[in-house]
Amino acid sequence: MVLSGVFPPLTTPFASDGSVSLADLKHNIQQYNRTDLAGYVVLGSTGESVLLTKAEMEGIFGTAKEAAAREKKLIAGTGAESTAETIALTKRAAELGYDAALVKTPHYYKPAYKPDVLIAHYRRVADASPIPLLLYSVPQFTGIALEPPEIAALAEHPNIIGIKDSSGSVQRVAETIATVPDAFQVLVGSASTVYPCLTIGARGAIL
Repeated sequence: MVLSGVFPPLTTPFASDGSVSLADLKHNIQQYNRTDLAGYVVLGSTGESVLLTKAEMEGIFGTAKEAAAREKKLIAGTGAESTAETIALTKRAAELGYDAALVKTPHYYKPAYKPDVLIAHYRRVADASPIPLLLYSVPQFTGIALEPPEIAALAEHPNIIGIKDSSGSVQRVAETIATVPDAFQVLVGSASTVYPCLTIGARGAIL
């Protein structure tokens, strides 16, 4: 699957009582459908997935799929702390018809997440996933950055097709692009680095 262009991470609308407003989510997506956006990321960091219940996440995934125009690619944020939960969420996104999954690094037990552990986690998810995976490195939230050697190792997996790099480091993105195959798609998640990263080979942006 080819990913290029801009994919906004959708916000999750809330009603005044704190409940998720699926009607407002549907309205927002219908407005976005009128633009040239390449697609949408559902339940990424901007969607506040870490603050939602499983039932709320299920409703958001379903509503977004129903509301999105057919030509828009849909990427589901499915990263969780456990490998098993990440696999379960990814499989559910696939059942609903999502095109790819965006999987952030687990991070709660930071000292344990050495490169080999992270690589094993992503490979297990990729092996079990019916849809392609995008790695998600967002160190400002997780405290863990995927380094170019780890990314290069994971890029060898046929079901891992790219990465969203939100580190804000043009140098890190450049090093990643230099170490991965041409088919591996690097998307940028930091607004201040989009233009310079596009000039060195990034395919698009999630922001």
